[in-house]
Amino acid sequence: MAPLHGKTTKEFEEAHLHDFPQKVLEASARKPVLVDFWADWCAPCHAIAPHLERVMEEMAHRVALVKVEVDEGENMKLAGRYKLRGFPTLMLFVEGEEVARFAGNRASHWIRDWLNEHLPPQD
Repeated sequence: MAPLHGKTTKEFEEAHLHDFPQKVLEASARKPVLVDFWADWCAPCHAIAPHLERVMEEMAHRVALVKVEVDEGENMKLAGRYKLRGFPTLMLFVEGEEVARFAGNRASHWIRDWLNEHLPPQD
């Protein structure tokens, strides 16, 4: 686990090309996974980080956050595989399948509403 964009308050899982199938696709069979594809040079990627942190404080019981730094190692291949056109791009996976995505910076309330719209109903 690592702090969210250098912050030490909240944690998330990091994924890379080699472990993406386990950390995202397989893990999403147990709990939905929100994947944040980001880059260190990307200002909107840094701007969305506190909004994601706020949302995850409220929704961590329903969804896990996994971050993929696209410029690290061979991770850009994941961006190509999923045909990402810009960063940040956030993708929601449920039971191994992408169910929704959005790109760009968004406010906490928008992200929360988007997740509630696309997450499976709570038991």
